[in-house]
Amino acid sequence: MNRGIYITVATCLGLIALILALFLSRFYTPRDLTIDEYKLLGAYFIDPPRQLADFSLVDDSSSVFTAEQFKGNWNILFFGFTYCPDICPITMKQMVDVKEYLGEKGEDISVFLVSVDPDRDKPENLRVYLDNFDTKFRGLTGGIDQIYKFSTQVNAPFFPVVNSPEPNYTVDHSGSLVIINPQGNYAGFFRAPHDTDKIAKALASLLN
Repeated sequence: MNRGIYITVATCLGLIALILALFLSRFYTPRDLTIDEYKLLGAYFIDPPRQLADFSLVDDSSSVFTAEQFKGNWNILFFGFTYCPDICPITMKQMVDVKEYLGEKGEDISVFLVSVDPDRDKPENLRVYLDNFDTKFRGLTGGIDQIYKFSTQVNAPFFPVVNSPEPNYTVDHSGSLVIINPQGNYAGFFRAPHDTDKIAKALASLLN
């Protein structure tokens, strides 16, 4: 009799523990967000994602970079320049904070600064600039025609400046963060102004 009661109590406690574990797992594991929930976080997606046309840029190690190299990771791109006085360094710092928020999962995201100012942003300049934020961030530059061609594919417009006689010129560019999926396709964007917590929550869902 006592043994039967013991087994019953143990079984009940085991079920309670299992239910509690499932509840806590569901509570702490990031869930898949709906399209409307992503929009509330500033993330907008293209359905279906758009395949990128061929382009050829140069990365911060002076190596050729093509669309094929986006494959394998989620990629976040910002079109800016190293002489940018405000939005560019702020956005790069936000991406540092986003990766810290995501912890180990943040290693599955590649962050790129695509220069809209190739006259001044040589590969070595990009590397020095990005090292101030995260040594794993990558820079892309190249011919202005290739950069512009790429930017129009991902809805990140800018007004090219070529051979400016003014040394301290600025470049008007988009504030959006472009999302390239692990298949190497243009998947969407984060609309500016950016909120670090919102970006992190959206990316946590994508990585889930």
